[in-house]
Amino acid sequence: MVGNKHNKTILSLAVAVGLSFSSTAMADGSEMDALYDRIEALEAQVQALIKSQQPALEPIPAVDTAVTKATANKAAETKATEVLAQHKAEVAEDEHKHSYKFGGYIKLDTLLSDYSGGSVASGTAGRDFYIPGLIPVGNSAGESYLDIHARESRINFSSKHLLDNGATMRTYFELDFLIGQGGNERISNSYTPRLRHAFFTYNKWTFGQTWTTFFNVSAQPENLDFVGPAESIVFGRQAMIRYTSGPWQFAIENPETTITPYGGGGRIVTDDNLMPDVVLRYNLKSNWGSFVVAGTLRQLAYENQAAGIDDSIMGYGLSLSGKMKVGDKNDFRWMATVGSGMGRYFGLNLVNSSVLDANGKLEAIDSYGMFGSYRHFWNNQWRSNFTLGYSSVDNNTALTGFGVTSKASSAHINLIYSPLPKIDFGLELMIAEREIESGLNGDLTRFQFSAKYGF
Repeated sequence: MVGNKHNKTILSLAVAVGLSFSSTAMADGSEMDALYDRIEALEAQVQALIKSQQPALEPIPAVDTAVTKATANKAAETKATEVLAQHKAEVAEDEHKHSYKFGGYIKLDTLLSDYSGGSVASGTAGRDFYIPGLIPVGNSAGESYLDIHARESRINFSSKHLLDNGATMRTYFELDFLIGQGGNERISNSYTPRLRHAFFTYNKWTFGQTWTTFFNVSAQPENLDFVGPAESIVFGRQAMIRYTSGPWQFAIENPETTITPYGGGGRIVTDDNLMPDVVLRYNLKSNWGSFVVAGTLRQLAYENQAAGIDDSIMGYGLSLSGKMKVGDKNDFRWMATVGSGMGRYFGLNLVNSSVLDANGKLEAIDSYGMFGSYRHFWNNQWRSNFTLGYSSVDNNTALTGFGVTSKASSAHINLIYSPLPKIDFGLELMIAEREIESGLNGDLTRFQFSAKYGF
């Protein structure tokens, strides 16, 4: 609207000038001078009018660079805080769903062993920990040995995962260096790691390798020796599928049969089973401690086409065990086991599961055993364990001969000092004996010092 008004004003002035010029075109010079003056005055009015119609321009303020920089830094800091907060929230959510742990322990064992019935070769597992079946028997001159090793040291990895469907999954993986080959004591003492555990749990299911369901781990005594009363304990790890529902556990586990040849001789390991070992277990826990009853039913099988042998029978085992509180800190741990054809499940395979008769048929071997162990805390740093174990085998000597184990026993006493949590220094005395059906026997007396740090 302003522009239209401005144009109309200029047009009116131009018309007025044009009319004035046309009416005086024939006038004399003085009139022409007056006309020019009038035109200049009109032009001045036109310029003044144009200028009056233009809006006034506001001055541009000076830029304060310090203020501008501070504003930009504040904006950048705010954005960075938002990004960091979002990252922390994502990490917290991930940690809530997934967690990982690394653990294990370093253990040094110094063992001074005296065998009454003969010698034991260097590198034999029985030199590293108590294996009752490897105690030599007889009237040979005894031998003594000093062994220092760290082969029981172990590492483990575990994780916990909260899955999108609401279920929880756990994993566990563990290695140590006992028994495995690949090293010697001459230079490097480098030993091959061996797999102890490798399993995962999903809801109520366990898949993988871990302690056999037949073994109550919580009942195992606190000995410096790797196993403790090995002649009378159920002990073993193997692959399995296990289902747990409240106090009940049901598992199918890897089978394996060990057999004594007819008339005696070296152990036969068949690996001919088609049926998995079946284990049923019940766990009871209370303020006074815990109690476990476990049973196993298993197939014993052997097939040797060259010898014309193809036979299988059933074996079983029943084990009762527990850990009972004695006062505020002390406890008593025990286990009693009986069965026919238990074989490798009992006494570190002190006795085979079965024996062959003259016709190539299998006969299960009966055995039983028990141990008890009392742990006493002298104070917050010092404690001791007193352990006794015994096992007996009912061999049919007409089939097995007289060179097989008839009974074994052991006694253990130790003193453990823990100056700080997870650090243990201990001394232990163990006296063990094995006797065979012929009446020959052998003793093992062992002093052991151990230093252990768990992490």
